[in-house]
Amino acid sequence: MTQLAPRPRPGVPTPLLREVYGRLLRGLRTRQGRTLAEVAACAGISVAYLSEVERGLKEPSSEVLEAVCVALGSSITGLVGAAHRELTSDTPAAAGRVLDLTSRVGSSIGSGIGSSAAAPADASTGPVLLVA
Repeated sequence: MTQLAPRPRPGVPTPLLREVYGRLLRGLRTRQGRTLAEVAACAGISVAYLSEVERGLKEPSSEVLEAVCVALGSSITGLVGAAHRELTSDTPAAAGRVLDLTSRVGSSIGSGIGSSAAAPADASTGPVLLVA
């Protein structure tokens, strides 16, 4: 059988995907200077639920994740890509996280870990995901 992901490093706990998504979404929201109430209203969910999603306490559906990403001017594709980079990085997730919101196509979600190169814009895939 084909191995889909690298095995976890011994002694290093793998964060839950909902925790990674929440951290990335909260980072993007706070960098935009937006409140929970603003984003929740735009996404069509309650403030309490969005707060729980951002804290990694709820396992949101793909529809909720998409709504929150759109409310933040990003995409679920960017969120999943940023989560993938964070989960597969050898660098601890808390070190050097920067969200770069300078994309002309739309706001982006990035883990801030790794290369300083930005991905090229592609209008067919939505907002550019920048990694600083």
